[in-house]
Amino acid sequence: MSSGIISPPKETEQVVGKPINRVDGRLKIMGAACYAAEFEQENIAHAVLVQSTIAKGRIKDIETSEAEKAPGVLSILTHLNAPKLNQMKQGDMVKGALGEKFVPLQSDEVFYDGQHIGVVVAETLEQAKYAASLVRVTYEKHKPCIEIVPESPKAYQPKQFFGEELQVQRGDVTKAFATADVKIEQTYTTPIEHHNPMESLASIAVWNDNQLTIYDATQWVIGTRNVVAYTLGIPEESIRIISHFVGGGFGCKGFTWWHTILAAVAARVVRRPVKLMITRQQMFTSCGHRSLTIQQLALSATKDGKLTAIKHVTTSQTSEVDEFVEPCGLTTRMLYACPNLKVAHYLVQVNTGNPTPMRAPGEAPGMFALESGLDELAYELGIDPVELRMINHADVNPHTGKPWSSKYLKECYQLGAERFGWSRRNPTPGSMRDGDYLIGWGMATATYPGYRSPASAKAQLFADGRAVISSATHDLGTGTYTVMTQIAADALGLSVERIEFKLGESSMPPAPVAGGSQSAASVAPAVQGAAQELRSRVIRLAIDDESSPLYGVAQEAILTENGRVFLNNEPSRGETYAELLQRNNLPIVEVEAIANTAASESQQNSDNKVVRICVGKDENSDWQQYAFQSFGAQFAEVRVHPRLGQVRVTRFVSAIDVGRILNHKTARSQILGGITFGLGMALMEETVLDQQSGRLVVRNLADYHVPVQADVGDIDVLFIDKPDPHISIMGVRGVGEIGITGVAAAVANAIYHATGKRIRELPITPEKLL
Repeated sequence: MSSGIISPPKETEQVVGKPINRVDGRLKIMGAACYAAEFEQENIAHAVLVQSTIAKGRIKDIETSEAEKAPGVLSILTHLNAPKLNQMKQGDMVKGALGEKFVPLQSDEVFYDGQHIGVVVAETLEQAKYAASLVRVTYEKHKPCIEIVPESPKAYQPKQFFGEELQVQRGDVTKAFATADVKIEQTYTTPIEHHNPMESLASIAVWNDNQLTIYDATQWVIGTRNVVAYTLGIPEESIRIISHFVGGGFGCKGFTWWHTILAAVAARVVRRPVKLMITRQQMFTSCGHRSLTIQQLALSATKDGKLTAIKHVTTSQTSEVDEFVEPCGLTTRMLYACPNLKVAHYLVQVNTGNPTPMRAPGEAPGMFALESGLDELAYELGIDPVELRMINHADVNPHTGKPWSSKYLKECYQLGAERFGWSRRNPTPGSMRDGDYLIGWGMATATYPGYRSPASAKAQLFADGRAVISSATHDLGTGTYTVMTQIAADALGLSVERIEFKLGESSMPPAPVAGGSQSAASVAPAVQGAAQELRSRVIRLAIDDESSPLYGVAQEAILTENGRVFLNNEPSRGETYAELLQRNNLPIVEVEAIANTAASESQQNSDNKVVRICVGKDENSDWQQYAFQSFGAQFAEVRVHPRLGQVRVTRFVSAIDVGRILNHKTARSQILGGITFGLGMALMEETVLDQQSGRLVVRNLADYHVPVQADVGDIDVLFIDKPDPHISIMGVRGVGEIGITGVAAAVANAIYHATGKRIRELPITPEKLL
């Protein structure tokens, strides 16, 4: 029996784009969302890391006898007794990434403060902590290398960053500077910074015969599975990684870190499930950081503001155990139209843990230098900072010569300036006041690449009318659960309440790392494709079913809405999905789709249940023809107390072009988070190392300052919301990282406008203003 009459669906009734509440919100509010360390396991043991207390040297002796006698101790692993692990070498093809290739517990060498040198496993966490405190280590200490300077004899030039060339030159920079009307040359410095998400890293490892399950705080279940398989020397199909909820990551959970593998090793040794949690203090040594950068920037221009040359040379740190570069100059290659350019990157090996991606790696510190430099040039020229950027707008990508897939940066400048009230700005530094306070207005460009990767999704329709969509992607608190549910709801003609989106398991259809702001652009087309094909299968089932009221009807005449298939011009003629499946004795219909890859023929299995299709843009076609980039404009207002050096960012306007917006509420939250992150970068965040010992001075949230509610003023977020026609069939570019870019520069430029003091070293603390 068919359901009641309903109207045909309308474009305005689509769920995609609406600011609906998070579908996982109630779980989080009720404490029912299960994070990595919260999965219950019978007979679980607890592991605690023992870490080095020197930055360079060797272990002369590691005494564990007293610790082994402590109550509850099950095992203590050190380099003297730990199982051998496979080391990833240059050229090893693993579809995953280790945070650092150096394998812990395999030798007596120490390369940095906080290096893992032991694992204590005990019945309880308290017993493991106590036993770890009893491990006595004697070292042969060596003098660590900590400091970096530009043009150091120890510096070398890395070649690439994820396939992007790091050493770039076009035109004749030397000649352009020699003949320039106006030029500036300055050095900008950013400190070591740490991610500090709310959820620290944790792993629970469970062996069942030769099958390994790890509950992990990771941004890439597929990559973690592959790396664990490689290092342990076991088949990938023997491993299952589960990460249903991630309490923030910002990049520190994008690579696999050794604590996850050590948890698996410990669990195999004690033959019990093992939980290993990274403490807040260990977060400063165990999962990467943003490197300190020294950026030498030179700009030259004509009197009317046209850039004639840009030179951007970055020196940053890497570790002695691996290589990671902070690619500050990549954005400089393409942001502004300029005929002569030199971008260079240098690395110096130091005794710290290996750096790793941190929200907008390269763009965040690089834009501080470039956009501060543009502001300085604007003052030298006597041209408004917004106008100077408009004059040098790049109509095509200057680095590749490719047209943009879509670009609305000029609209961002105009929209942001209008909302901010930029036209009322008095350009003279120190000219705007409110009582005792100096008022400053500054701005900067925001930008981040538009990435996408192949991704898969499975859509399942059950006989009760429910649908389940699954993909091995992640929700870092960004709203992935919600936006994917919205996409599936529109594609299937079901309400949001009748759809469950599942993610975060390596056994699900594969998806890329939740990094590079690519999850929406990558996974959304797969979700939409699988759901649309599932809908088509249901329609074809009705057409072929003699008992259906839609038997023999042309497919294009049928619509779906609220879990019903019905005739377009006769809505009462139709039936529910549940009625159709139940009558045909189909408990489930499944479709799996892969998006953003070369098209291939659809495949259907023998029992007519699972269909695999390819949908969306070819990974290589449009990618070779267009340049994909998101853009925005950041406007900041600061209040500076001239006698105290106190800075408050009282107002911020961000106008952003990231293609189509899937959910205005979750997208706005991402930009709010990015801006807040940028405020911390501008005014507070700094990890300090002791220059003599190489040990961390700042290693907890009492000393590593991040913005709290009182530090964040009014933030206004504006979206262009125009689909990118080439990035994917959804027109979506990522929104996760662009929000931080340009923020530190906008704040620094506002501080200069307020005070006349140009601070080129982050963070901008009161003593630098006094």
